[in-house]
Amino acid sequence: MRTLFSRQTPSPRFVELTRLYKEMHRDGDRVNGIAAEQTFSGISLLPVAPQIKRLIDATGAATLLDYGCGKASQYGRSFVDPLQQSHADVVAYWGVKEVHRYDPAVPEYCAVPQGKFDGVICTDVLEHCPEEDMAWIVDELFAYANMFVFANVACYPAHKLLPNGENAHCTIRPPAWWENLFGDSAARHSGVDWEVWVANIEEGSITADNRANVLIRRIGSDI
Repeated sequence: MRTLFSRQTPSPRFVELTRLYKEMHRDGDRVNGIAAEQTFSGISLLPVAPQIKRLIDATGAATLLDYGCGKASQYGRSFVDPLQQSHADVVAYWGVKEVHRYDPAVPEYCAVPQGKFDGVICTDVLEHCPEEDMAWIVDELFAYANMFVFANVACYPAHKLLPNGENAHCTIRPPAWWENLFGDSAARHSGVDWEVWVANIEEGSITADNRANVLIRRIGSDI
């Protein structure tokens, strides 16, 4: 995928969406009556924390960048792992030294990250980004990573609507499209492993029963 846009010159759509997400972080999801503190809180990361830990353990990663962390409330609560063991938080569960948080729509985390990190994680983010900006965004994920990139993506419409009435998932593409996108970026960043999970629906309305998390690509013989 080629694009005319970049971090320095994002599309007008990217700029507008960032403005709308800033509004929702501040005012909440008015359409669905969800308070600001519960809107894009970041807790959607927690269900995929075990997949991320597997990558951390396999690579020895000590630092992470959470790219699109939301309000980052996922880091302020205890975490119970799949073995029902309790941890102070998800960072303790992962056993890493640092998780740097970045989200352009949250004032506390809006500064563009500097430097590199062992792993970059991006959960419940990319489907909210404009398709015309996706190439530079995914390239940026790889550029920040020393060891691995992890992402999960929804391939169906969101329950949330933006303040302008549009669906919050503005890029809805099949798994093969995401695999090609990440494969293209990976080819430009040798030595960085990557893993993408997609949440698809079989038919009909979106329910917990017909959403399926499917691994579409994993690179690295030891991961």
